[in-house]
Amino acid sequence: MSTAARPADGTDQVIRRVEGSVGRLTLNRPKAINALSHAMVLAMTEALDDWAADDAITCVLVDGAGTRGLCAGGDVRLFHQDALTGGTASIGFWADEYRLNSLIARYPKPYVALMDGLVMGGGVGISAHGSVRVVTERSKIGMPETGIGLVPDVGGTWLLSRMPGETGTHAALTAGTLSGADAIAGGLADHLVPADRLPELVDLLVAGKPPADALATLAVPPGEGTLAAARGWIDSCYAAGSVADILDRLRAHGDPAAAAAADEIAAKSPTALTVTLAALRRAAALADLDAALVSEFRVSVACLRHHDLAEGIRAQIIDKDRSPRWSPGTLADVDDARVSEFFAAPAGGDLVLARGVARASTR
Repeated sequence: MSTAARPADGTDQVIRRVEGSVGRLTLNRPKAINALSHAMVLAMTEALDDWAADDAITCVLVDGAGTRGLCAGGDVRLFHQDALTGGTASIGFWADEYRLNSLIARYPKPYVALMDGLVMGGGVGISAHGSVRVVTERSKIGMPETGIGLVPDVGGTWLLSRMPGETGTHAALTAGTLSGADAIAGGLADHLVPADRLPELVDLLVAGKPPADALATLAVPPGEGTLAAARGWIDSCYAAGSVADILDRLRAHGDPAAAAAADEIAAKSPTALTVTLAALRRAAALADLDAALVSEFRVSVACLRHHDLAEGIRAQIIDKDRSPRWSPGTLADVDDARVSEFFAAPAGGDLVLARGVARASTR
């Protein structure tokens, strides 16, 4: 059985098939590092809904076509167009994407995500909320939103706010990438399997081996990663109450890595940075992922109408001059009242999430 999301050119953007008792979804836009379109989100949701009710399916396996990564994120060109024209297609995309993220987190069968290569933004949303999350030595995982005038979404604020110490704040504000080992230490992944053994893992699952048994055979120790060794300066610097104070602490610390982090942060949208820090602090106190997704939907809709989203995507993706002109241009000019507006319910109403499927405990 094979169905897929089909764009105008007829290419299968999501390859859906059943092998043995495994429902397989392969994101199939390798030239775009499998970036998510709205059609792909809907195709994944349809397949997961079907397989949840199918007793012949014992687990779901998600991977990406090509060799560069699972998924580079969402359709930022769509965001750019809507930001310039006042369009609403991005809002519909986010609503369905966040519903998919919630479904994945509640899925009643093992949901195995192969997080090989690049896993960015929306790619984190379709993997890190799963019950069996597999990284490799090639994994590069991150939430790069502040660099384009956006704020971590797809449940990213929920995940990042629950990383050890202030490591999630560091990852969010710098828009840095995590290795597979860092992702495991940070709670975004579970197992590290060498990339050249992923086909063997797939074969074992298709042959009927439970994910836990297959991974007991193939997973290797992930190692410490880099964030754990930097917890001293990360925790002390990012505990500050504002982005400006965080930058001051980073620059005064003396560790070259802290100074480099300050330079990375200073290049990002002042508004996006300020809202991101507020979103992380709020997410840390929320009851569940769904509450975080509702809050993120509010923020994303507000970002769509803020100058910095269109400008950030222009500088990074469209013109690629890497010289965004943020407005306001400094942290001191970001108004607290304006930041609060990002967390207000949008004019079209809050995100409504489906409920009812209880998540199985499969890790």
